[in-house]
Amino acid sequence: MKKSIVLFFTLVLLASCSKEVSKTNLHLTGNIKGLKNGTLYIQRVVDTSLVAIDTISIDGDSKFETNIDMKSAEMLYLFLDRGVTNSMDNNILFFAEPGIMNIETNLDSYISSAKISGSKNQEKYEEYQKINSRFRDENLDMIEQKFLAMKKGNTKGLDSLNTKQDNNTKRKYLFATNFAINNKDYEVSPYIALSDIYDINIKYLDTIQKSMSPKVAQSLYGKKLTEYVVKIKKQQ
Repeated sequence: MKKSIVLFFTLVLLASCSKEVSKTNLHLTGNIKGLKNGTLYIQRVVDTSLVAIDTISIDGDSKFETNIDMKSAEMLYLFLDRGVTNSMDNNILFFAEPGIMNIETNLDSYISSAKISGSKNQEKYEEYQKINSRFRDENLDMIEQKFLAMKKGNTKGLDSLNTKQDNNTKRKYLFATNFAINNKDYEVSPYIALSDIYDINIKYLDTIQKSMSPKVAQSLYGKKLTEYVVKIKKQQ
C-alpha cells in the first residue's frame, strides 16, 4: 500500500513538472563578455510600456540562460542594468520565437556587438534593417545639407533637398511595403507594417494584411495589424 502511495505521488510530481516545462517553448542562452555583476531583464511591450517578464542575475559568470513562454514570435528586449552607470547602450532588441536562441555580446559595446542566432524572424529583420539603414543615413545627410543651405540662404538648394528628402521617404516606404509582402510567412511582416509604415496609405497596409499567411495572421502582430487596418478604414 505504501509503495502504491509513493508511486502515485511520484507520477503526480512528474506530470506537474512536465506541465511546467511545456509552458516554456523558448530556451534562451547567451554570454556578455566582460560582465561580472549586473542584472538582465527580458522585457516586452505592453500597452506602449516595457514590462519585465524575466529577471536574470549575473554574479561572476557572464553566461546566462532562461526559458520563456512564447505564444507567437515577438520583439523582445534584453535590458542590462549595469548597476554603476547610466549608459544608454543597454537594451538589445531581438525578435524572439519558439525554439533555441542565443545572444552573444560584450560589455563595452553591448548593442552594436550583439550577435543573435536561432530565430528566422531575427534574420529577416536584420536583412530589412541593413537596407533600411541606407535610407536613414541618406536622410540624415540631407538634413545636414539643408541646415547648411538655410545658413547660406540658398532657397533653390533648399527646395531641391526637400524634394530629394521626400523621394527618399517614398522609396523607404515602398521598400518596407515590398519587404513585408515578400515575407508574408514571417511575423516580421506585420511588425514592420505596424512599427515603420503605420502612417502609409491604407491601401498598402491592407495589401500587407491580406497577404499574410494564416499562421502569421493569427500571431500577435498579425492580429494587431488586422485590428489596425479595420480601425483606419472605419475612420475614413
